[in-house]
Amino acid sequence: MAIVEVKVPQFSESVSEGTLLDWKKKVGEIIAQDETIIEVETDKVVLEVPAPAAGVVIEVSAGQGDTVTSDQIIAKIDTEAKAGAVAPVAAKPADAAPAAAVVNSAAAAPAAGGASGGVASPAAAKLLAEGGLAAGQVAGSGRDGRVTKGDAIAAVAGGAKVAASASVPAPAAARPALPSVPAQIGRDTSLEGRPEQRVPMSRLRARIAERLLQSQQTNAILTTFNEVNMKPVMDLRNKYKDKFEKEHGVKLGFMSFFVKAAVHALKKYPAVNASIDGNDIVYHGYFDIGIAVGSPRGLVVPILRNADQMSLADIEKKIAEYGKKAADGKLSIEEMTGGTFSISNGGVFGSMLSTPIINPPQSAILGVHATKDRAVVENGEIVIRPMNYLAMSYDHRIIDGREAVLSLVAMKEALEDPARLLLDL
Repeated sequence: MAIVEVKVPQFSESVSEGTLLDWKKKVGEIIAQDETIIEVETDKVVLEVPAPAAGVVIEVSAGQGDTVTSDQIIAKIDTEAKAGAVAPVAAKPADAAPAAAVVNSAAAAPAAGGASGGVASPAAAKLLAEGGLAAGQVAGSGRDGRVTKGDAIAAVAGGAKVAASASVPAPAAARPALPSVPAQIGRDTSLEGRPEQRVPMSRLRARIAERLLQSQQTNAILTTFNEVNMKPVMDLRNKYKDKFEKEHGVKLGFMSFFVKAAVHALKKYPAVNASIDGNDIVYHGYFDIGIAVGSPRGLVVPILRNADQMSLADIEKKIAEYGKKAADGKLSIEEMTGGTFSISNGGVFGSMLSTPIINPPQSAILGVHATKDRAVVENGEIVIRPMNYLAMSYDHRIIDGREAVLSLVAMKEALEDPARLLLDL
């Protein structure tokens, strides 16, 4: 027997721990080398844990929802075993729990055949107590039969289903059904017609909340607005979009124009591209633009490094790449670290106006919104133009109102006359 240990990847210096997500392989199943066995969520990214060797999973020492640290051993693989040769020791399915498992006290005696010793992690014990279950009634998937948080969530959810099936059927006008939710999410059935669902906040979501709150508490945030006639950009795009896509293999969107206009303005007003470090102001001689991207796990802001040196095609390709990575949860920490200025495009969701929050330690962020046909006055006449409202939030501690307003005007002028970007005017 040749045993290979599966360890948690080495985290970056700014990340101390992570949370295990779903196991891709169970005990007794065969796995190929480099095949993903589980994913670990940190407060920044989701890391895939590949199998270090091909073989059969013979042991899983941590469960879904458990907190882990760098290089922690979470599973073992036998490189010489055959599939099915090892009996699975995973937790019992929640739906298979007997009705007798639903009790009124978490201190009830362990049921026969329960987890060895009935030992649960603190988080699991709390969940079991809230769900009216004892640790001994749940088969643990952790080390030495320890009941993990994931085991507890599944057991409580299963207990709720059993209790519901044993109760008197509701009349025809039954309580409204909850939306479909993952199996590991428990439902509170005690509200009688007013259902709720409690979902644990992911590490990424918790980190987003922490950073946004930090931004509002530490920055003197002010927002300035302006409107932009997008017709020149739209005409330019419509004229060359087919040739552009054929030449570069990517569609010509609007975001590349906004990035170029932002860099154009940042060059003119360096304070908008600066940041605060203690009592110092750091003026950056480079232009790393963060692009806010929505993902299934929350908002992420990957960085376009040296955006001033990128062509429109380079920008569009990189944004498309980041969008796919964000959807698949494959953005790396390096791709989201740093940045001197950010752009948030709420317009793709139909937003007309917003006040974006600065992404620390940056000092400004541009909010882009939906382009709509509106009546405007040109040369004393009312005409219809595709207008976009821009909003730029900035840290008033280092950016004066004059610089903020003029930088946004510079972006407006560049978008309304794209030739300025070529001539650097």
